[in-house]
Amino acid sequence: MGVFSRFFSNDIGIDLGTANTLVYVKGEGIVLNQPSIVARHKMTKKVIAVGAEAKEMMGRENAEIETIRPLKDGAIADFEVTEEMIRYFIRKVQKSKLFVRPRIVVAVPSGSTEVERRAVRNSCERIGAREVYLISEPMAAALGLGLPIEQAIGSMVIDIGGGTTEIAVIALSGIVTNESIRVAGDEMDRAIIDWMRKKHNLLIGPRNAEQLKCLIGSAMPLEPEEEAAVRGRDLVAAIPKTLMVNSREICEALADPVEQIVAGVRRALERTPPELAADILDRGMVLSGGGGKLRRLRERLIEGTSLPTYVDSEDPLSAVVRGNARVLEGFERYQKVLY
Repeated sequence: MGVFSRFFSNDIGIDLGTANTLVYVKGEGIVLNQPSIVARHKMTKKVIAVGAEAKEMMGRENAEIETIRPLKDGAIADFEVTEEMIRYFIRKVQKSKLFVRPRIVVAVPSGSTEVERRAVRNSCERIGAREVYLISEPMAAALGLGLPIEQAIGSMVIDIGGGTTEIAVIALSGIVTNESIRVAGDEMDRAIIDWMRKKHNLLIGPRNAEQLKCLIGSAMPLEPEEEAAVRGRDLVAAIPKTLMVNSREICEALADPVEQIVAGVRRALERTPPELAADILDRGMVLSGGGGKLRRLRERLIEGTSLPTYVDSEDPLSAVVRGNARVLEGFERYQKVLY
């Protein structure tokens, strides 16, 4: 049966992110990139939509529908809904191979507790996984970025997701120093929402905040300045309103979460052994994750650490799932980085 399973099943790599879930299927590549959102009926708890379709409903629900983000700050906040979401995504990518149980590799935050890891493992086992392996997100990101993790050379990765920022120094297939902070893309969105409410008396939703961040957000002022329209509810007149905001304002709104990320990087560097610190001085740090796309974040990190910093040239968002792919393609070679 073992040989039969290996021949017919598609091994799966999952980056179970707070904001997005990416799935890699061995032999097919990255086959799914969907928001980690579930819409369901409030009374019956029946799932109505998952992923992009559920995100379209967010903020527009009627009295009978609720939209849920089952992961918060890199951890499972709702076990039942997370399981439903993983099951839906795996069914979508397995297609005709549903009858054969896959081997699954899931990336989890380096700061996750044993309880959180067990919850991820149990969820995958209950939906029919043959074997479940976990890998820390910074290790997966380093593999996806093509860093020499097996060598006696220090490599530093900063993976900024939706719920957590994972900062790690890696050498000899192990994490030497790591810093996992629960400040990332979602916290940036909340900072923009708070700024618009305090400065403009305008209430906007998470989707509009995310759009502003992507359109004109930056870690340092943009030259020349850019503008974008934002729609929300005027808290004074209590009516819908459209407002033009500039990039300098959004940069100021993002200042606190950006500073927390820079401080996290500095803390990780302070705990790094001198020999590995010298390697990082030569080789620099690499930014990955969706939050790594924030404009001028690379320059802000260079300013805050005086170290060379690079952004994943392929696609920052997919670095972790690309690392999962490398594990599945060379399973025997990379077993030591799994647990």
